[in-house]
Amino acid sequence: MSPDPQSLPTTERELVLTRLIHAPREKVYRAWTEPELLKQWFTPRPYTTPVVEVDVRPGGASRIIMRAPDGNEFPNHGVYLEVVPNEKLVFTDAYTSAWEPSEKPFMTVVLTFEDVNGDTRYTARVMHWTVADREMHEQMGFHPGWDQATDQLEALVATL
Repeated sequence: MSPDPQSLPTTERELVLTRLIHAPREKVYRAWTEPELLKQWFTPRPYTTPVVEVDVRPGGASRIIMRAPDGNEFPNHGVYLEVVPNEKLVFTDAYTSAWEPSEKPFMTVVLTFEDVNGDTRYTARVMHWTVADREMHEQMGFHPGWDQATDQLEALVATL
């Protein structure tokens, strides 16, 4: 069986994760847009997400801090570019807040939530500024990390 075309990168600077989540897309979208829910699943355990501040609207800023088990923190600042409730979120780290450019843009993420008979086809397209950035993200563990976080997302939305 050939792979789902939605799960294939369209450029050499892109990484893609596609998963069928057994929950309505409204719940999956909520888990991406409500801070208290994001904190519960966003980073692969044993990492945690102690800080989530999101203004989910085009031009709205986000601030998410991931914490490693050793206490090191990894802040992620960004801006939402497109918001279609229950269907699509697009955000980037190219800006921090109020359209202020970041020092080193790394990626833009396009999330889609498609209804499939009451379940959700969840697709995360992560587009990087350079091939080197994409390679670095892969080496950092994009596939196992995003897979584990998506497992955690699916477990959480099953309880909503």
